[in-house]
Amino acid sequence: MSDVTKIIQKWHASFKKGTDFDSWGQLVEAIDEYHILARQLQKEVQSTNSHDFSEDQKKTIGKLSTCLEMRCASLQNAQSEEEFKLEDLKKLEPIIKNILTHNKDFPFDVQPVPLRKILAPGEEENLELEEEEDTAAGAGSPESFPSRVPGTLLPRLPSEPGMTLLTLKIEKIGLKDAGQCIDPYMTVSVKDLNGVDVNPVQDTPVATRKEDTYIHFNIDVEIQKHVEKLPKGAAIFFEFKHYKPKKRFTSTKCFAFMEMDEIKPGPIVIELYKKPTDFKRKKLHLLTKKPLYLHLHQTLHKD
Repeated sequence: MSDVTKIIQKWHASFKKGTDFDSWGQLVEAIDEYHILARQLQKEVQSTNSHDFSEDQKKTIGKLSTCLEMRCASLQNAQSEEEFKLEDLKKLEPIIKNILTHNKDFPFDVQPVPLRKILAPGEEENLELEEEEDTAAGAGSPESFPSRVPGTLLPRLPSEPGMTLLTLKIEKIGLKDAGQCIDPYMTVSVKDLNGVDVNPVQDTPVATRKEDTYIHFNIDVEIQKHVEKLPKGAAIFFEFKHYKPKKRFTSTKCFAFMEMDEIKPGPIVIELYKKPTDFKRKKLHLLTKKPLYLHLHQTLHKD
């Protein structure tokens, strides 16, 4: 069996595993599997030394990756206007299984994800040193953070008696050049005092509405640990990221954070800091003196 046949079989098995989870209602597992496969497909599309697939086949592989991301977005956002259903996704199984011989039109009008690199925390600082005078280091090594694509939000945890869950609605962010940001999204993480992840890191879908000096998200993020179980001194970080066409990668523009004593129901407005993200909160530099902030709304769920 050739290497390319093995790759296709592996993709098909992963696709089947994801759709099985999806049909059983195991949405967290389905989203994980879809994301893993979407990244593998995207990697193949971006590979410059791969001669296993023709350019047309790579376009089809890129469209398959897009559809997997669309299904993830539908699972993560029940209010999504453009729902991509499981039955739609299942129509793609024959294509992924027979990618080498598939010669029909793609069943959905989608575009491959643009060729771009989404960098792990810490990586972009290395690429941008020539234009950054600020040398404060963000925690976390590139090896410990796999590349992610926007839209990896997770559902709310099951409730436990006497325990509190936190939903954070990211409403909007104020930036003087808001209208110029391409494909903006937010990475949300919970770090302990040493800057180590307490929870899975989540990325919002790309924000689509810009207005004056604001980018509007209106997206709910479910914190993946009961509030009572968060370690003392932990903080919730929000990293604002956008795509830089000239450099062909996604970069962190600024960040904000919320400490444990700020967890209370209702709206909260928090300050924005210059990159690189300082997860240990030692060297903080405000992004601007202008009254521009990150606007959030907190909801606490207690059984």
